[in-house]
Amino acid sequence: MSDSPRKRSVLVCQHTSCIRQGSAKVLQAFQSADLPPDVIVIRSDCQGQCTSSPTVRVLPEGIWYCRVKEDDVSTIVQQHLKEKQPVREKLNPRIHGDY
Repeated sequence: MSDSPRKRSVLVCQHTSCIRQGSAKVLQAFQSADLPPDVIVIRSDCQGQCTSSPTVRVLPEGIWYCRVKEDDVSTIVQQHLKEKQPVREKLNPRIHGDY
């Protein structure tokens, strides 16, 4: 067993609908951000939420963000990844309707 802490993952969809809505810039913004050391950014394929693209999912928390824009990344990094408080206004309502 490894002594290293478990990594959290930020999956940024790079499939057709998300790409059309600007997810390449979202991915680049996450890759350039000042992330906590336990966070990795992963380019993902379709996550099945095309109608609310671009989609970003944070694991292992299971938090789904929708319609993420490049300008949203700094807020997600600071509030969620550093302060551990999900950004309510970007949560996917189909998944987190009761949040």
